[in-house]
Parts: sequence; structure tokens; C-alpha cells
Amino acid sequence: MDALYEYFVRPVIFKLFKDAENAHDRCVLGLRLFSKIKPAVALMEHFNMHNGRLPAQKSIELFGLKFPNVVGLAAGFDKQARCWSALGALGFGHVEIGTITSKAQSGNEKPRLFRYPKFEAAVNSFGFPNDGAEEIARRVSQGAKKGKRSFVLGINIGKYKVCPIENAVEDYLESFRKIAALADYVTVNISSPNTPNLRELHDKKHLTTLLSELQKENRSIALKNKGKPLPLLLKIAPDLTFAQLDEVLEVVDETEVSGIIATNTTVSRPTYMGDVVAKGGLSGAPLMRMALDFVRYIVNRTEGKLPVIGSGGINSLEDADRFLAVGASLIQVYTAMVYRGPFFARDLAKANAWRQTAWPAAN
Repeated sequence: MDALYEYFVRPVIFKLFKDAENAHDRCVLGLRLFSKIKPAVALMEHFNMHNGRLPAQKSIELFGLKFPNVVGLAAGFDKQARCWSALGALGFGHVEIGTITSKAQSGNEKPRLFRYPKFEAAVNSFGFPNDGAEEIARRVSQGAKKGKRSFVLGINIGKYKVCPIENAVEDYLESFRKIAALADYVTVNISSPNTPNLRELHDKKHLTTLLSELQKENRSIALKNKGKPLPLLLKIAPDLTFAQLDEVLEVVDETEVSGIIATNTTVSRPTYMGDVVAKGGLSGAPLMRMALDFVRYIVNRTEGKLPVIGSGGINSLEDADRFLAVGASLIQVYTAMVYRGPFFARDLAKANAWRQTAWPAAN
């Protein structure tokens, strides 16, 4: 299936849709229409998760949640919560919606998404375009009910573009309150390079206040509903120094954040991409080593006590193996779907399950 996509389908898509965002929007539309055909979604989900010709996938217990496999979809694909149920049917163990903001916003000016097939990479400067937390919550509530999904649903929240940094805490809280009842976990995104001043929230003082207040609200909602607080994850930038990362880890420990997603896109460019002039965050294969180094560092620094979701440049089974080998609990992909096809997650999960079955002693 991957070879068919890479050699026949992908070249046609790239030729017909030179505008990468247009191609992405058409893909979302197709998945949105497919998601309305419930029996077809259920059949595809069963095939991709339980195909008897392939090894059974190994579920993962993490954050008090059961993930059917180790492979998830990173935030950014389904920004508007339009097609998440169909994405789950493609074989993802978890799907992350967003990034969403407290109010609707159109994002940055177009064009804002660029493909670089030579490097199996992309650059985006979206700036969190979405219809706002209230509308996103309405859409999610119309889908499969919490606890009824075969995959885990995460919702990623970020700062409203024009919100001053000093008002960021209340801005995040507004989004959190609207979506908390609908998510299996929530990711706090402070790491996109495309929203002004957002990365300033990595600063220890800002981050301590933000995460403390979110956790306070998280516990308050749980107490009111007689339930448990949601797992709260933090998504970080790969452009931090290790000294800055140490401070982030101190705050994460103090505020009892459940885990870290490492990493978001990078503003840096490898020397071999010197002719790439598009502004924004770089994703795809060139990001892999940076993200892998961050995962390895976090696992070692916390002695494996802090769960880490590895994200960034995972483009092959070998890449996935590298992240899991250095201690990532789960992995996420996104740009690889553009280059490897819609069933990339399923193939990764099945291959991972086969390796666990074949060499259990190595795990």
C-alpha cells in the first residue's frame, strides 16, 4: 500500500495540488465525508486495528488511559475537529485535535504551508487557524462519546494570537474549561513558532504560573464532576538550550504535569536546506535528530520517571524504533503521512507489534 501511494498516488496529488494547504484541505474534506458513513468507519477501524493476518497490536497503559498502540497523530492535521473519528479508523492509537484557541481566528496570511519533497519536509506558518474552543467543543460532542472510542482523543490548546503574554493564563483557562469534559487528555502548546511571543511561556516564571493555574482548574473540575483530573501534557520547542529545558523540567515536576511531547517544529534549518526561504516551523525528516536528542535527554534527566511522547521527523520504522529505544512511551507522526500515505500509522503499529512478539527479550 505504501509503495502504491509513494510511486503513484503522491506524485499525482503533488502535481494536481501545488498549493500544499489546498491539498491538505481536500484531504480533510474527504475524511470528513467518510466519517459520516459510520459502518464504513467501523469496518476500516476493525481492519486496521484487528486484521488477523497481522500481529495483534500491543496496548499501552499511560496517564491512566489505554492506548491501543504506540502511534498517534500529532496536533495540526485536524485543527477544526472535522475528521478525527475517520483519522482514528486509519490505525492511530491516539489522535490529537487542534491547536485550538479561546476564540476563533483565521491564522496567518497565506501561503503558509510548503512541501519540500527532496528533503521529505514541510514548513508551515499557520498560526493556529481555528473556529474557537466553543465551536470545537460542540463538534467533538457530536462525535463518539468519551469512553466509547477505540482510540485516545487529545485536545491541544494554545494562545489566542492577539492575547498579551501577561493575560495568557486566563486565555488558556478559557479554552481548557470549554473542552475539558470532551478530551481524554489535554496538551498545552507553548511551542509553536508562528504565534507572537508564544515561546516566551517556556520561561520558568511564566510557565510555573500557567501550569499551576491549569492544574488548579483541572482538579477543581474533577472534584465538581466527582472524577479524576485530566492528564495534562506540555508540548515543547526543539530550539531550547538544555539549560532552558532543565528549567522546564523543574516546572513540570513541581506542577505534576503528566508528560511531555517532544517536540514541535523548529525555526532552525540544516545547512543542506540553505535554499529554503519559507518562514515558519520546519517539520519532517530534517527534524528527527533534534527531536530524538530531546527525548533522550528528558528520559535520562528524569530517570525515565516522566512519560515522553516522541514527535518530530518520524518517517520510517527505523525512526520509530530509535525514539522507542531511547525511552519514548509513545510516538506521534504528521508530516510523514504526506510522504508515506494514510496508512503509515497502521503499518508502524503493526511492525512494532511484530517486533515485540518476535523479540520480547529485547523490550
